[in-house]
Amino acid sequence: MKRSFQIIMIIIVLFIFFTLIGGVIFGSAVSHSNTTEFCISCHEMENTVYQEYKKTKHYKNESGVRASCADCHVPKSVTETLVRKIKAVNDVYHHLLGSIDSIEKFEDKRLMLAQRVWRKMEKNDSLECRNCHQFDAMQLNDQRRRARKQHQLALEENKTCIDCHKGIAHKPVHKNAELEKDQEIDLSLEF
Repeated sequence: MKRSFQIIMIIIVLFIFFTLIGGVIFGSAVSHSNTTEFCISCHEMENTVYQEYKKTKHYKNESGVRASCADCHVPKSVTETLVRKIKAVNDVYHHLLGSIDSIEKFEDKRLMLAQRVWRKMEKNDSLECRNCHQFDAMQLNDQRRRARKQHQLALEENKTCIDCHKGIAHKPVHKNAELEKDQEIDLSLEF
């Protein structure tokens, strides 16, 4: 009896130990994959969207606050982050497959990729934007007249950030969407 109790205790201690070690390793991997350096380690990101982002206020501005790739593309809650990381396996797969390994291939798929992000943001009420930008924290009277008017209208009509701010940190491909509206774009296909 005493011997079996010791074995059970050793198994429990080892399980807890390896669970903690695994959790630390997993947490470190998730944390590292949220860095901009990790995001641009794929040349298709560094040569396209990263170069565009560096020209925006999300990268360099008067307040010195910089939004990282993860700030806009990875949810803050643990559960939603894990879901996003699982979905990101598809991005890695296509990187390895070479689906967007040149600027030309990336540009060919860019509108579809952007539409997927916009759809997600419409569904979650631009959650990643609202982690930093909140209507109730905006001082509308300090905004320029057009911005003040648009934000007030967005509040009244219950709009979400992405309804008006497509192309805020990357090339405004939403203008291409209007040109291709008549064409059938199958957004159900996973890239």
